[in-house]
Amino acid sequence: MKWPAIFVLLSICLQAAARDIEVSVFSATSKSVILRWTRVYGASSYKVIAAPQNSPGNPVGYAVFGPHTMMGTINSLSPNIMYTFTVAALDNAQEILNIGTIDSSSAPEVMDPILTVKSKDSKTFIVSFSLKTGVTSYIIRLQNPNRFIRENIVSSSPAEIESLDPYTEYSLSIMSVNSGGQSQPSSPVTAKTVLPPPQLSASSPSNDSITVSWAPVANAVQYSLSLYKFGWNTTFIKHNTSSTNWIVSGLDMGSVYVIKGFAWDPEGRQGEDSQYINQMTIFTGPAMPSIANVSMVMNNGLAGISVSWERDEGVFGSLQYHVMSDQNLTCNSTSSSCTLAPVGCGEVHTVRVSTSNEAGPSDQSGPVVFITSPCPPQSLAVVESTEGSCTLTWDTVTHVDSYTAFIKRGDGAEESCNTTSRSCTYNCTCGHTYLMSVMAFNQAGSSPEGQVLNDTILLCCPEGVSISAVSTDTFEITWTVSRGAELYQTRAADSSEVILCNDTAPVCALSDLSCDSSYSVVVTPCNDISGCNRACKAHTQITAPCMPMNLTLTQRNSSCFSVSWTPNNRLAIYTVTASGDDGTRTCNTDGNSCDITDLPCGSNFEVSVIATSPAGLGLPSYSELLETGPCCPVDQVVDQVTQAMSNVSWSPAKGAHTFITSLTSTRGHARCHTMDSHCLMGCITCGTNYTVTMEAISHSGRRSNCSYEGFSSSACCPSGVRLYGMAHSSLRVHWRGAGSSHSYVTELVGSTNNYTCTASPGESSCDVPNIQCGDVYTVVVTPLTPEGSKVLFCTQRIYSVSCAGSNLGTVIYRGKRSVD
Repeated sequence: MKWPAIFVLLSICLQAAARDIEVSVFSATSKSVILRWTRVYGASSYKVIAAPQNSPGNPVGYAVFGPHTMMGTINSLSPNIMYTFTVAALDNAQEILNIGTIDSSSAPEVMDPILTVKSKDSKTFIVSFSLKTGVTSYIIRLQNPNRFIRENIVSSSPAEIESLDPYTEYSLSIMSVNSGGQSQPSSPVTAKTVLPPPQLSASSPSNDSITVSWAPVANAVQYSLSLYKFGWNTTFIKHNTSSTNWIVSGLDMGSVYVIKGFAWDPEGRQGEDSQYINQMTIFTGPAMPSIANVSMVMNNGLAGISVSWERDEGVFGSLQYHVMSDQNLTCNSTSSSCTLAPVGCGEVHTVRVSTSNEAGPSDQSGPVVFITSPCPPQSLAVVESTEGSCTLTWDTVTHVDSYTAFIKRGDGAEESCNTTSRSCTYNCTCGHTYLMSVMAFNQAGSSPEGQVLNDTILLCCPEGVSISAVSTDTFEITWTVSRGAELYQTRAADSSEVILCNDTAPVCALSDLSCDSSYSVVVTPCNDISGCNRACKAHTQITAPCMPMNLTLTQRNSSCFSVSWTPNNRLAIYTVTASGDDGTRTCNTDGNSCDITDLPCGSNFEVSVIATSPAGLGLPSYSELLETGPCCPVDQVVDQVTQAMSNVSWSPAKGAHTFITSLTSTRGHARCHTMDSHCLMGCITCGTNYTVTMEAISHSGRRSNCSYEGFSSSACCPSGVRLYGMAHSSLRVHWRGAGSSHSYVTELVGSTNNYTCTASPGESSCDVPNIQCGDVYTVVVTPLTPEGSKVLFCTQRIYSVSCAGSNLGTVIYRGKRSVD
């Protein structure tokens, strides 16, 4: 059969056959595609056909594979073409069982070699190549001398390939990519990256020269450098050298010059340009004053900065000195010192001094940074960090080297604390009054006097606070007596409520608390003089977990129920308990559901859930009743009574009240519902395989589905049995068979002789030789089971055979006789 005829036949069958074959593309080249497909049971071979998608009626190739092959190659394809691939499963008669298709493209053809490769810099190639139609992307493959291969995916030409090694030769090839796969690599080309740039550094040893130096560049044979004056295009100097330094002289004093360079490799190729660097030549001028000392002074209650310097006595004429601060303060002097005033605390001044005479001014001296004495610390506050220990804090002051805190108690006791931080800890006793101040210091001196804090320590907090849960919703709090306290206020708060208890005794009970809540409990001492100490430490206590609510039972399978509830606790372990006559089952979880497993069939359980947390045990949930499905009978037997009637019996089953038994086949089914352990079922079709199932039903209506080994009814008895006389004292028995898969045995029983003959599958007659005439025969034709036994339900027919001389005479049908 020619390919077009095959393809048309497959196209027609494709519309009728079930699409059960799953086809996928394993790989593709420009001329072939490897396909994979799923197995079809009963297939003797698989035929694969490829046709262009734009010309489905003109296949270009096909291949046939054996029944155990699930992967195959189809060749003779064209590059970069979208094909429809059809896989057909054929049986022994070459009839199509199932068909699957997939659309996929062949890979592109091999690319032309790369056109050009240029170095953008020492680590980047610019690659140009010819573009192809129908290609979605390109892969550029590079291989270095160490045979390390890397691939870059690009979309167009030219493309940049980055992160390469400088002065390294690479082999480059290109592949094109489409939806079907990628082409083979093109013929390789070679290219080498250029040298990296030299790392230039420069300095100016004199006011008319600059020295440029750099580290050697590997594989460089020569260096080219250029220099020009910034803002002047006329001054441009070039220099080639094989050394690693260059001294340029004859330059302008105090001018900025711009320098760059690159290296040459042995092949005469220019390397990557270095970055531009700037260098200024030295500027020399007249002598300048040198500041000797800067310090803080007070003058008429105003703070100032005293600046002194070394006076140049060797200069002719009168000298005038000028002192300047970047904070817009100035002073002039003919001596060797001068005061800048007024200044504030914590200021930063950059001070310079210059001098002038009749010949003109000198250069300014080098800057001296001076910081005035710090400002006094502000926002003093006291925090009682621990019992008997207080911390004095203040805001951070800028330009401070250290702080000193002074603490004076009401009874005259004093202490101080030196620190570099903004806090100081001291011993404090509840009930006392303290006066506190802080001074800041730096190299210029101490800060002015600042804030004085008067603080009275409140009543001492109760000690020995103990919280115990006396029930799931009640706390009992006890503590030791606090000196001077006349009343105690106990406060318990969670995220939603506050509960208070006021009492003069050191004990309190808080009731009606919310379950699974974290309460912050504070015991506050109070009296009429000091008020209440609100700084006492809080104690955290968690109430017992909440009772699980909304219990729900969901059956997962015959021996497993999922128990779920509304999650109403934060951190709790839940224990599910199922108790019944068959024992107790439990499971634990930190979620809101848990599976009770290994439940026996036909049993009843009472299920409840209880939560446990670090706070203790909660109240159990309300109980729910759980009933498992009834057990399936262990033994089940089907006995065929007649050709159309069977008896099904089974063993007792725990928990089962009634049973629904079903015999199901493609030719019909039989069903009965009974309380007994057996059932007589009619309407059975001969020669049919039945599926035997049962539903066991409890008193409450819970059902269990039971499956058993299938039952095959006996083969059908033949019809139209006829007896014909033949030559040579032979009889031919003829019938109409119910199927071609059974052998038949024929029995003739007379008063003196019995005869048998057997017909092979597909035959509908057999001959019995040497028959004794003049007798009445009972004839029965029975199919044989695959095990060789006879069906016992076929009808017996009665024939009389007369004699005609020595031969058989007339054969007369006398009627039927039922089987006993």
